Amino acid sequence: MARVAVVTGGTRGIGRAISVALHGAGYKVAANYGNDDKTAAQFSAESGIPVFKFNVGDFASCAQGIAAIEAALGPVEVLVNNAGITRDATMHRMSFEQWNAVIQTNLSSCFNMSRAVIEGMRERGFGRIVNIGSINGQAGQYGQVNYAAAKSGIHGFTKALAQEGAARGITVNAVAPGYVDTEMVRAVPADVLEKIVARIPVGRLGKAEDIARTVLFLVADEAGFITGSTLSVNGGQHMY
Repeated sequence: MARVAVVTGGTRGIGRAISVALHGAGYKVAANYGNDDKTAAQFSAESGIPVFKFNVGDFASCAQGIAAIEAALGPVEVLVNNAGITRDATMHRMSFEQWNAVIQTNLSSCFNMSRAVIEGMRERGFGRIVNIGSINGQAGQYGQVNYAAAKSGIHGFTKALAQEGAARGITVNAVAPGYVDTEMVRAVPADVLEKIVARIPVGRLGKAEDIARTVLFLVADEAGFITGSTLSVNGGQHMY
């Protein structure tokens, strides 16, 4: 029977590519989204993947969302915590709202979603959790104290939860993308983006599919001996 996989932020950018790759590999995929109903509906129509709208930054909303997914598709055995936003500003200009929005959506969501599925995974003796970090959580980035803190937190979260889940057949790993050609990155000013690409040894931005292939590798049944790892997919820009 096909395993059920949930991808947060799963209708756009990297999340979309992950959802499509999992679906193509035979998983029963549920793609979460937060706001853009039109894009989500279009994605679902094009891909055949059901979409579920709920706020990953809210604990109760996640519990309700997982309950709805499991009622529709079955027990969740694969979770990809991909949802993320940016609210960039230097520290002396950053508001609490900018800080908190990023922490809640990018980091607290990992707890909210993992907490909603972890007991079922423990009972069944199988689980795959992949958290999407970032090169900027490893190296830091000017004007992204909130984002870098959240993504760095994901890497620590991954290592700790991996230790808790290992004896129950649950693996927990992270993927740290570099700069990937998505809507979020394309919003960066052209002159800044040119300098970023110049620092990438392979000479290009990543593709969302580069990240999706890495996730497919980590969630496979055969990947049970890989846990607590962070795989950097950044074209050699930061070797950590």
